Amino acid sequence: MKAARSKKQLLYLYIGIITMMFPACAKSMSEQKLFFNQEDASQMIFRIAEIEVYPQYLEEYIKAANAIGSASIKKEPGVISLIPMQLKEEPTKIRILEIYASQEAYQNHLRTDHFKTYKQGTLHMVKDLKLIDTKALNPAILPDILKKIE
Repeated sequence: MKAARSKKQLLYLYIGIITMMFPACAKSMSEQKLFFNQEDASQMIFRIAEIEVYPQYLEEYIKAANAIGSASIKKEPGVISLIPMQLKEEPTKIRILEIYASQEAYQNHLRTDHFKTYKQGTLHMVKDLKLIDTKALNPAILPDILKKIE
């Protein structure tokens, strides 16, 4: 029963991610003039960070997650999306949808001062971290979706 519930929750998470992902991508891309074709889309990195935070640090962690997301989107052209989300039924479980234009953009992100500050400042808050790399099943459709919602 628990496995079925987990799969159902994961399905809802993915649906939420998809519906939230594209507006963030469109805004970031139009502001930063980061338009791409099908080949560029296939180079993008799509990742979900699954994070569990110790309850006593939850509010502090949420502030840090929101700050790193905002700073990364504003300062880094290759960061398409960093959307922190909280599971409704388990508030200490955070998911971050990460989308980068390329592996190089991701590596650049890891070298920024704001990422280093976030990482060092939240290490003691995080009980568990799992990075899940995913693959867009139809990257060719991304430019059309972005045009549609602009």
